[in-house]
Amino acid sequence: MSSAVVTFDGVHRWFGKSHVLRGLSFEVAPGQVYALLGRNGAGKTTALRILLGFLAPLAGSAHVLGRDCTDLLPEQRGRIGYVGEEHRLYPTMTVQQAVNFEAATRSTFRKDFALEAAKRCGLRSGQRVPFLSRGQRAQLSLILAVASGPDLLICDDPALGLDVVMRREFLDVMIDLLADTGCTVLFSSHFLSDVERVADRVGILHEGALLVDARLDDLKQRVRKCIWVPNGDAKPPVGDNVLRVGARRQGFDLTLLDATEAMFADLAKSGELSPPEAPSLEDLFLDITGPEQPGMLREPIEQFLSKTGGA
Repeated sequence: MSSAVVTFDGVHRWFGKSHVLRGLSFEVAPGQVYALLGRNGAGKTTALRILLGFLAPLAGSAHVLGRDCTDLLPEQRGRIGYVGEEHRLYPTMTVQQAVNFEAATRSTFRKDFALEAAKRCGLRSGQRVPFLSRGQRAQLSLILAVASGPDLLICDDPALGLDVVMRREFLDVMIDLLADTGCTVLFSSHFLSDVERVADRVGILHEGALLVDARLDDLKQRVRKCIWVPNGDAKPPVGDNVLRVGARRQGFDLTLLDATEAMFADLAKSGELSPPEAPSLEDLFLDITGPEQPGMLREPIEQFLSKTGGA
């Protein structure tokens, strides 16, 4: 058995005729912050529900903390923290009562830690849950999940519905709470700028298949974007190094993987080339997953997988 905290091995899941996950395979190492990304309907939430044992894979297997996800015991469940986009809390409780309730259900729950963290976030013990803002509910949900000292924290788009200020506050709280804990984190998010602040590794799901599984630093070092305006009838480059060619009003947007100095020199000789720059994660995500008409060339997904899968 792998020492990974999370393992998906060839997982397929479909609902009726909808094939939601298509051979999903990846691992999350101990202490790693792994971001699972994808457009709406890509299969992120289905994957997390399988990991938590709420759904069974129809082919392949998934393991968490060394145990098959279809047969999780209370011991494993007690080592997993979860924060969902709904931030479900009992509406009749105050902040203090929510902390007391969690402390009574889990022997590892650190009550003093939770109360101090709530105080640092500006949450008053007597505030009732229905009167908390969405951002405050998100922070309280995170505090309650982390206070039990989980080995794995799963977050399913926890910042959805928060404005940019609340998202920043939520991330700062998460970073602060998890500092020096060694907790492994698996989270999905639609906010890629947030991912760049916290993730060590990213996986990009598209139509149920994992197109990218690589360290974020490796992607930033290996991928470059530039604008190329050809001279005369010069054609855009093709080959293993070309991830994407997108037509502009004048010239082309190029997304290149492991491009050499010689390749850049050839492009500069045959046209006007902007300085190559590392793309943002959002730019790379859009290049890989969309739009539906990706440009002049078909995205070389197989080539990208072969080059990034072992990064």
